[in-house]
Amino acid sequence: MSGIVIAQRFCGPPSSGNGGYCAGLLAEGIPGPATAVLKARIPLDAPLDLLGDAGHQMLKSEAGEVIGEGLPATPDALPEVPSPPTWEAAVVAEARHIGIGQRFHPICFSCGPERAEGDGLRVFAGQVEGAPEGHLACTWTPHPNFADASGLIPTPVIWAALDCPGFFAWVVREGRHGALLGTMTGEVLRHPRAGEACIVTAWPLERSGRKETAGVALFSAQGELLARAYQVWIVMNAPPRPAAA
Repeated sequence: MSGIVIAQRFCGPPSSGNGGYCAGLLAEGIPGPATAVLKARIPLDAPLDLLGDAGHQMLKSEAGEVIGEGLPATPDALPEVPSPPTWEAAVVAEARHIGIGQRFHPICFSCGPERAEGDGLRVFAGQVEGAPEGHLACTWTPHPNFADASGLIPTPVIWAALDCPGFFAWVVREGRHGALLGTMTGEVLRHPRAGEACIVTAWPLERSGRKETAGVALFSAQGELLARAYQVWIVMNAPPRPAAA
């Protein structure tokens, strides 16, 4: 058993842990592909217990409630990844990030524009020119503040970088709505180094009832696949539908 505290800096909504970061904590102790299931709001600045082994990880609240679980996954649970855009195309897409003109989660660890470099990840994925609606991309160069002792970016930070782009893929495709990350299945093929130029991509998959699924991926600037994940988002309010013609 390991006692941990998820600090306020790792928030998604102001009073809850960033879904991708918390899912990455649950996946970090599992070799190969892993599935993380978030069962409840993740408390910030509160004592938590992370326990288990390479076959099963659990995150428990101080009261003993299981608020997250991590399990091994198989490669067939991961999405097929479209080819990434060029670095130049990702720069152009980033300028189209819908959060530039609208306020979503301004202090989110992953996508918050009010977070400074080295404090938040500032991942701003926008529509890729000429790609299907909702296929997003942006650039991301991990700050040294997020690196481990060897200079590599750890799994929870990589999963956090992949978190919000999957949500914005559906916002771009369906219109503004609220959703929470419920499940994330991912793998890290290579950990980027601090300061290494990367490209983040996201694309919508399927929608069924209150569930929206998305694929997300991390590439080097040269197009090497570094990480990929499949996400299940739980819709909190229905997206607006276009009026019938």
